[in-house]
Amino acid sequence: MKPDIKTVGDLKRSGWKSKSVKEEMRDNLVHFLKDKKSFAPHILGYQDTVFPQIHHAILAKHDFILLGLRGQGKSKLLKSLVALLDEYIPYISGSLIHEDPFMPLLSKSIERVEMEGDELPIDWLHRSQRFSEKLATPDVSMADLIGDIDPIKAANQGLNLDNPEILDFGLVPKANRCIFAINELADLQSRIQVGLFNIMEEKQIQIKGFPIQFKLDTVLVYSANPEDYTARGSIITPLKDRIDSQIITHYPINRKLGIDIVKQEMDAALKAKYSALIPDYIFEIVEQIAIEARKSEYIDQSSGVSARLSISSIENIICSAESRSIRNNEEFNIRISDLYAAIPSITGKVELLYEGEQEGSQKISEGLIGLAIQRVFNEYFTPEDEKGDLNKDYQDIKDWFSDKKISIDDQFNNAEYCKELEQIKALQKIAKQVFSKLTPIQLASVMHLVLEGLVMTNHLSKFKTRGINSYTDMMDSFFKDVIGKSS
Repeated sequence: MKPDIKTVGDLKRSGWKSKSVKEEMRDNLVHFLKDKKSFAPHILGYQDTVFPQIHHAILAKHDFILLGLRGQGKSKLLKSLVALLDEYIPYISGSLIHEDPFMPLLSKSIERVEMEGDELPIDWLHRSQRFSEKLATPDVSMADLIGDIDPIKAANQGLNLDNPEILDFGLVPKANRCIFAINELADLQSRIQVGLFNIMEEKQIQIKGFPIQFKLDTVLVYSANPEDYTARGSIITPLKDRIDSQIITHYPINRKLGIDIVKQEMDAALKAKYSALIPDYIFEIVEQIAIEARKSEYIDQSSGVSARLSISSIENIICSAESRSIRNNEEFNIRISDLYAAIPSITGKVELLYEGEQEGSQKISEGLIGLAIQRVFNEYFTPEDEKGDLNKDYQDIKDWFSDKKISIDDQFNNAEYCKELEQIKALQKIAKQVFSKLTPIQLASVMHLVLEGLVMTNHLSKFKTRGINSYTDMMDSFFKDVIGKSS
């Protein structure tokens, strides 16, 4: 709640004491630690790795940098630091840099304190207004960060160029008594990085050679890509030396954690409407796609594979199923074929190496989905015995395809979808053994998963043309290839 204190005199009588932003963050972190709570409970997967290092840096009153590949929640984590600030702090009313009423910085504010004394009006700044950030780009100038002289203001108000009133403050001074974050630090030009030296070391700024200096109370935090950060010349060595702590972030350490992040971050409306209707194996396959991408030889691993790949993938998959259910006017149901609606989410979030470019982004994306299906299929089902031979029920499925095939249109209604898959009795039997108490349409989706799994493990073959997936045996596929090449 905003305090009902409006003058410096009232502030003195309240017993409020000045403290730096770093002291403020340290004190509040101590309370969080005593209560065994996290200041950022919405950031998942860092409890035992990244957070302890951040705690140490804050307790040591360090400026720090988060190093990590894209899509690891660095910016989100930096924004979460506001939870460590006091809910409200007082500042001199009208001050552009939120000066402490007990420690004014600018000559105008010092004069006001002397003249108005205890009657000097104050305002209160909420912690949500105390985070400022800048994405580092090559065109960022010192004027953007530190400030500049405003000649138009000087001319309009008839002020001399030595009058402090003509200063136009940049982002850093406006972040006085705040947290200031620079994202992708390595993208700043070297001369701008040099300009950060004095701020890092002395917390002082001097605008455009103006003859006044003042000391800022600002916590400086950064984010960067490790490759850029360690590359010679990307971040100049003296600036690295002035950043007190370097903290490495990472992707989810296991699939379950990745799924938790997907469920938390996916579109709220889609989650509320459909999350309970999505089988666990769909979430597992979606997160496995990202895992496969992060170890693919076709993808530039130094660029990383963002956690946003999984999030946008599940959203596309849900909307593929949703659009079909709307067209057919029937209940929502996700099918294995909907997984391929994730391709636009994949192609836009991976950087391909030369070999990957030769294969093409579409083919690479389909391959990643296939690998993910294969991995999850093998976790739920056991098609082969210890000798590598197909178990009986799976062999029955393969035998069924010796003289038959099935074709599944992506836009089949639920009745057509079930009818096509229910032709194979052994397929139905296997699905029921692993997944019990399913509706017919849910069971059909599992049966489709088994078919795809047998394709990915090279026991069946699949052809796709114009949204229709045709499943046949491997020999039929072989002869079609031979005939196609000979003709």
